[in-house]
Amino acid sequence: MISTHRLSSLVLTESRSSRYADGAFSLERSLKGEVGLSPSFSAVDAETSDDLWRTSDGYTQPTTLSLAAASSPDAAEALKALPAFYDARGVTTQQFTAASADGTAVPYFLVSKEGLPLDGSTPTLLYGYGGFEISLTPSYSAGIGAAWLEKGHAYVQANIRGGGEYGPRWHQAALKEKRSKAYEDFEAVARDLISRGVTSPAKLGCQGGSNGGLLTGNMLARPTAGSTLFGAIVCQVPLLDMRRFHKLLAGASWMGEYGDPDTDDWSFLQRYSPYHNLDEATAYPPILVTTSTRDDRVHPGHARKLVSKLLDLGKGPSTFYYENIEGGHGGAANNKQRAFMSTLAYSFLEQTLAGKRKSRRVALAP
Repeated sequence: MISTHRLSSLVLTESRSSRYADGAFSLERSLKGEVGLSPSFSAVDAETSDDLWRTSDGYTQPTTLSLAAASSPDAAEALKALPAFYDARGVTTQQFTAASADGTAVPYFLVSKEGLPLDGSTPTLLYGYGGFEISLTPSYSAGIGAAWLEKGHAYVQANIRGGGEYGPRWHQAALKEKRSKAYEDFEAVARDLISRGVTSPAKLGCQGGSNGGLLTGNMLARPTAGSTLFGAIVCQVPLLDMRRFHKLLAGASWMGEYGDPDTDDWSFLQRYSPYHNLDEATAYPPILVTTSTRDDRVHPGHARKLVSKLLDLGKGPSTFYYENIEGGHGGAANNKQRAFMSTLAYSFLEQTLAGKRKSRRVALAP
């Protein structure tokens, strides 16, 4: 009987096959995956066969089902694949590491056209999450492909601390008073992209939702980020007021991740509470904040308060806000709304980072 499981090294999938015999498992072989792909294996029949189902997808490859033998899992026969929804010809995936403030190597994926000019001219979108031991691994996204990559822009996914890419220790390295490690990691990736010439601050945007909205909110408010690193920020269904998060909706269940603001934990929580760290003297990059009136996990009050404060500070011309009245924490109730919300974000990024920004008056949505 063959048993397979997955490991990760520099966020590169490794599948190991073990054989059970005489009451014990023994390792037979390991297979490292390709950069930018996320394969998984399961037995066709665990009792009678050594054949394996292989399912994989990646930034440029739709989900594909293949058949392989445990003795040669790299020689898989592709059987079925979901359709491609964008032209990925010439798009490549590379993996790099950036040195964080404490020297930790932080991996990230760079998805871009071959022959990317290293002159800082490429509009680049940096995505991150960094919380709750959630791993960001390669996956196929028609939206990113059609709205961003097909235009020759670059997409980056950062595997910062707080996630689960390296297991519990990677997550625990950014809990509570250590949360700033996640933000330092994200900033390090941004600086590495700039130093490599992939992009420049005026051409670099960042995006994140929920806990990732807290991440991008900090990219707005932290003096080491802001306009120094970013030309645009997309902050979706965000957590932003760390003084009252535990009193709103599901917030109390997150105190194990962030801390309890009613205790001495507030001394470190306030350092990464974006709402409390805005000031009038700072010039902030353009930001699009989106939320849902019916979000039942992160209260829309987080987004409303941040945008209201930005307007009070005179930052209206660079502040954009949209609140969908449906959709829950996903921000949209159906595919039509999801398409609209995605288009809204990519249009904002295109106009801001690619120099096609239109003049408009900014105000709170009703």
